Amino acid sequence: MTELKTKKTIFNGMSYRDTQRVNSKNRNKLKQEDIHWLKTEGYKNVGWNNLISLYHKIKDFLDKYQFDDLTLEELFLEADRIGNKYLTSQEIQETNYKLAKEVNEIAEEIDRQYPDTEIEIIDFSNKTKKTYKRQSNQKSYRTIKY
Repeated sequence: MTELKTKKTIFNGMSYRDTQRVNSKNRNKLKQEDIHWLKTEGYKNVGWNNLISLYHKIKDFLDKYQFDDLTLEELFLEADRIGNKYLTSQEIQETNYKLAKEVNEIAEEIDRQYPDTEIEIIDFSNKTKKTYKRQSNQKSYRTIKY
């Protein structure tokens, strides 16, 4: 009797069981409300079609979380990186040159309007007013403002 060999299905280099494990592990990284949403919308970790759609939906949620934790500065840098994909290297250089020129002009204007009149001296002598328990390799210093 001849045995039929079934072709093993692979998704993103993972077998069915491996994909289930990845889905379970990544689902635990989601926020509780998103896990509840997946359950109410009928996303299941059983069956190839359900498995693949759950994998993609979890990936979408995790990608969204990536931008939730970024500061405003990091978001601007990410937007700049994405925007640079559509510019030539010469356009990027021109933009960076103009930006550097503007930043320098702003810095000079700030220095002119708000001069730093306070002088700070750092004293690296061994004598300090307060005594702290120091480690053997720790340096001590004090700052004096005039």
